[in-house]
Amino acid sequence: MKFCLVNPAWRFEHSTYFGCPETHLPLEFLFARQHLQAAGHDVLLVDAHLEGLDAAAATRRVAAFAPDFLAVTTAPTYLFWRCPQPELTVPAAWLRTLRAALPGKVTTVAVGPHASATPRATGEKLGCDVVLRGECDLALAQLAAQPWEQIPGCCWRTAPGWRLDPRQAQVAMEQLTALDFHDYPLARRHHRHHVFSGAGRGAELEFSRGCPWNCTFCNKSLFRNKFRERTVEAVLQEAETLLRHGVTYVYFIDEIFGAGRRSAALLQGLADLPLQFGMQTRIDLWDEDSLAALGRAHCISLECGIESITPEGRERFRKGCRLPNQRLEHLLRIARTHIPWVQANLIAADPDQPDATPEAIARWRQELIAAGIWVSQPVPVFAFPGSPLYTQKFGIPDDLAWERAHDHYLAANAERNYSDIQDATPLPLVQLEKARKRSA
Repeated sequence: MKFCLVNPAWRFEHSTYFGCPETHLPLEFLFARQHLQAAGHDVLLVDAHLEGLDAAAATRRVAAFAPDFLAVTTAPTYLFWRCPQPELTVPAAWLRTLRAALPGKVTTVAVGPHASATPRATGEKLGCDVVLRGECDLALAQLAAQPWEQIPGCCWRTAPGWRLDPRQAQVAMEQLTALDFHDYPLARRHHRHHVFSGAGRGAELEFSRGCPWNCTFCNKSLFRNKFRERTVEAVLQEAETLLRHGVTYVYFIDEIFGAGRRSAALLQGLADLPLQFGMQTRIDLWDEDSLAALGRAHCISLECGIESITPEGRERFRKGCRLPNQRLEHLLRIARTHIPWVQANLIAADPDQPDATPEAIARWRQELIAAGIWVSQPVPVFAFPGSPLYTQKFGIPDDLAWERAHDHYLAANAERNYSDIQDATPLPLVQLEKARKRSA
């Protein structure tokens, strides 16, 4: 069989998207390609975002390949599945263009966070044949190897509607052997994610998936939920491959770097490589010695969620943090002695349940910023469908879950400023999708 995997050229005009708009490695498709090729399939991976291809140029390449299966992701790379753009206008427009140039026998497949949360609505918006819930690394190869009803999370269009599977596909991380990045345009990759000074070339790696905690705001429940680690050997082999291609910095896309038992061994291996790295974590996972080990391993960017400056606020977010403020502040200051960029993130509390006064938050921020630690302004939270926050507010996601969450976000923040990486004039989701559909 012939599989084509397409990462569209992403655009976010009038979107509430607050992830990074730069290019990142589509690790979900790179791992899927590895398994597809191991099963004997012919695979074309088109990263239109990295290569700067428009839909017409990408379609010519795809049409020449003539795939049996065409897969498109609904959000930019695994790194941003946990904070995707709510709208599906880009993948919908790309699938319309691609389908128009391909014979009717091609099976179109959607993967991503929208597919995981609202498979039927996603399938209808995209006009695709199959929607895969959960992780797609192995599931794409299974489409050609076994009955679809045996594939966890496989949903497909039937004559009366959709055959939905409530399960979410999950990968055993030992199955993700080292990527060699063959036939992938790594030379085009320069962006160093979450680094704000210096020079060099960046890429992404993945050491673990999921998180042992269940914070209310976190969007990982329907995919990448259970905490798992890859082998240290596979990750270090990938790092060495990237080094040979001229990459000098990697960002670990892990939801929670450092939570597993293999972390110390990985840091020892990284310390021997001329490679810098960044990641996001919880500061309460670390102590004085392990933070020093991070520095020795060439960590230059550490982002951690504090969420609230009060224990009561952190408890309302179900953070599961047992450390007092004084210890958290001390660990942040220790981290800054070893790591050039240390960032602590705060989340805006519910107006009906304020965690601290604006004055107290401003004082806390100013003291740490003076110590060289960047502390965010409290940022509003999007209730992503399937997250604990969405379930608390609205229940189990239905076909209108994204519209409901988006309307709530716009209403809750009508009087606030959006973040500096969001469009300052976001449109309602229905209006945004209709406007982009007309202009596609």
